[in-house]
Amino acid sequence: MAEAAGGWAKWRIWLIAAGAGLISLLLFDAFRVLLAEVHFSKVMQQMEAEPLPDLLLALLATAVSYLVLTGYDLSAMKYAEVKIRRSTVLLTSFIAYALGNTVGLGVLTGGAVRMRLYTAAGVDANKVAQVIAFNASAFMFGTAAFGAAGLLWGADGVAHLAHMPAWLLRVIAVALLFTVLGFVALAARRREVMIAWRWKVRLPPAKLAVQQLVISALDLIASAATLWFLLPPGAVEPGEFMAWYSIALVLGILSHLPGGLGVFEAVILLACGDRAPVEQIVSALVLYRVIYYLLPLVLAAVLLAAYEVRSGIAAPIGRAAVRLSPMLLATMTFIAGGWLLVSGVTPASAQAVDMLALRVPLTLVEASHFLGSVTGFAMIVIARGLLHRLDAAWWSAFLLALAAAVLAMPKGFALVQAAYLVVLAILLYLSRAQFDRRSALFSNPLRGVWLISVVWMVGATVFLLFFAYRRVDYTNELWWQFEFNANAPRSLRAMMGVMVAGLGIALWQLLRPSPGAPALPSSEELDRASNIVRTQPSAEANLALMGDKRLLFSTQGNAFIMYGRQGRSWISLFDPVGKPSEWPELIWRFIELATDHGGRAAFYQVRGDMLPLYLDAGLRAYKLGEYAYVQLQEFTTKGSKRSHLRQAINRGERDGLEFALASPAEVPALLPQLRHVSDAWLEGQEAREKGFSLGSFEPSYLSRQSFAIVRQQGQIVAFANLLSTETKSEASVDLMRQLPLAPPGTMDFLFTKLMLYFQGEGFQRFGLGMAPMSGMASHELAPRWHRFGRMLFDHGETFYNFRGLRGFKDKFDPVWEPRYLVAGGGLTPLLTLADVATLIGGGLRGIIAK
Repeated sequence: MAEAAGGWAKWRIWLIAAGAGLISLLLFDAFRVLLAEVHFSKVMQQMEAEPLPDLLLALLATAVSYLVLTGYDLSAMKYAEVKIRRSTVLLTSFIAYALGNTVGLGVLTGGAVRMRLYTAAGVDANKVAQVIAFNASAFMFGTAAFGAAGLLWGADGVAHLAHMPAWLLRVIAVALLFTVLGFVALAARRREVMIAWRWKVRLPPAKLAVQQLVISALDLIASAATLWFLLPPGAVEPGEFMAWYSIALVLGILSHLPGGLGVFEAVILLACGDRAPVEQIVSALVLYRVIYYLLPLVLAAVLLAAYEVRSGIAAPIGRAAVRLSPMLLATMTFIAGGWLLVSGVTPASAQAVDMLALRVPLTLVEASHFLGSVTGFAMIVIARGLLHRLDAAWWSAFLLALAAAVLAMPKGFALVQAAYLVVLAILLYLSRAQFDRRSALFSNPLRGVWLISVVWMVGATVFLLFFAYRRVDYTNELWWQFEFNANAPRSLRAMMGVMVAGLGIALWQLLRPSPGAPALPSSEELDRASNIVRTQPSAEANLALMGDKRLLFSTQGNAFIMYGRQGRSWISLFDPVGKPSEWPELIWRFIELATDHGGRAAFYQVRGDMLPLYLDAGLRAYKLGEYAYVQLQEFTTKGSKRSHLRQAINRGERDGLEFALASPAEVPALLPQLRHVSDAWLEGQEAREKGFSLGSFEPSYLSRQSFAIVRQQGQIVAFANLLSTETKSEASVDLMRQLPLAPPGTMDFLFTKLMLYFQGEGFQRFGLGMAPMSGMASHELAPRWHRFGRMLFDHGETFYNFRGLRGFKDKFDPVWEPRYLVAGGGLTPLLTLADVATLIGGGLRGIIAK
């Protein structure tokens, strides 16, 4: 399975690129036909002549649509049975839809925003996943109902363009409506359904389903009205327009292009192009993009900047919201770059040319036009660095935005463009603290979706260049024409500058040295890690000293990640170790390092309070089980509740057991005796040494730690190596081994004595380790991942002692803390767990042979 998934991952990017290229070619060909008689200058004139009342009505419809969109989240909260402040829902919904509508892939981008903000507000990650799934399903059913109603109303108009009989379209519409009504009826009768006889899905109450359909209808009517008010009067009948709007919306989503750009416009042009001047339709579509997509995005960024400048943000939701700034600003920067490219290949208005001829030297006009386009291309490339919170990307974007704003004036008095760039620079300045990663701007090459996006934007700009100047005779002399009204030569030179810049980046990516495979740590690196481990609270961090895991240190050197590699999986064990302020940079670097080597990054056994750091990086959380620890300040062997522990000590002392501690200096002399106990235990368990998240009997590792030893008549019968740090926050054990003939209850004796010892030393808690797959939700409507984990816990004894391990730890009445696997979606968590098992077992043989 892993090999098949790796092969698919290897070819997936090429398949996506081929699909995007094919869609782009079809779109460009469609626009070539649809815009055959359109003049670019007339489109610009129509935009300038758009009546002010129509613009105000479009703005009002947009505001209503985004307000209604919050109903999706409110309904989803009811479905997931979550109570949360309405202000949190309003903030989350607005940011999620402002970003999701513009970027596209709303379930992923909007879902990431929801996961980040709702978990910060205290909502369980699995509940947030239910909210995201409900939103996607509600939108699908709402769009189906809305489109069916429009199709039923305007079937005659759609039939003419779709080349289908009107009666057949009405039949399809009625079938869709009955499907939606059938779903509502089903929700009224049943609480859950089985899909493909395998997956159980909980249905919303009928009242909530009807409420959501009303919300969807109001949202789609308001968003459609935004475009309707901008279209010329009588361009299309209302019912027919609703049908075409729904079709355009769905096809735009299915195309996976940002905001459905191009696909949506092509459908609307096809529907309205022969009923009104095409220039007016194109003008309405451009204004619609600005009003419904760009303005909310800018407002969301302004809102987050306002949070940023407020002094002393203490609320978790406020801090989480501010951490979304890089995502929004990266999107705004990408849009700014695209805008600069477009303005670089389109002619300035006649009025602007006349003003330039009177007041600006020709050399300055030519230079600003050329540099503005190259700056736009640079901003598109830099946007990725902003998303990754790079300090260098912030400086580059901030300076380029200011430079482009200045260049916009001699280029053609582009006041609106200059204003947008100034706003972007201000927002970048206010959000400076969020870009704290000290990393080279081009430390990682452009890959995947980013590379496709850059290529698509450049390709669209080339198409626009030839559309704007299709009546120009292209000759060699054209390159050398320098005049105020020579728009075509100027645009060609600007595009050539962009191509040269793109070629330079492509050559750099091809010729850059391939990163070597990270090696296991040297003794100096282990000593360096040991110094960090001693001064931080996590006892588990001592596993870094095993030497079987690679180490990635932070730039400042005060934190590190320990990780293993298996197949394509790069798996970090636990959260980063060391100074918490350096963790975000480390997490990003680790993900980039894995990606740069063609791998997939994952984080194994991370704590719940650290999840926002991983969600910021676009990963998802999956519960692994629970970690047990005993609060040592409250620990006692007195009372009936802990009588079994008191009895373990008394029985051990009657059996002649003696508890002792051995310092690291004493361990080398004891290793032969300890080895005897270890080998006997492994033989009795029919097990072999483990690794990765478990220690093994490795002398160089064990000699760094203290040991708890149990002797009987002077012979060592049991031992455990101790994990602790100088902070005295936490203590734990790693290897726990005893002779097969040791008295019953020897380990209970050892653990109880250890807890009393660490209690006396002033430690805060004692870690008992993980109980995998325990603590999963047992409700029949629990998420699939929890049901899978529960099944393993209940029936997986053949492979692992799930219940026995949980039962042993429960003896000490511990506190249980959830632990998570953080990874990508799809099959990634299952493949990662398989690779983790391989790392722990030391290979496939280790899994089979315990």
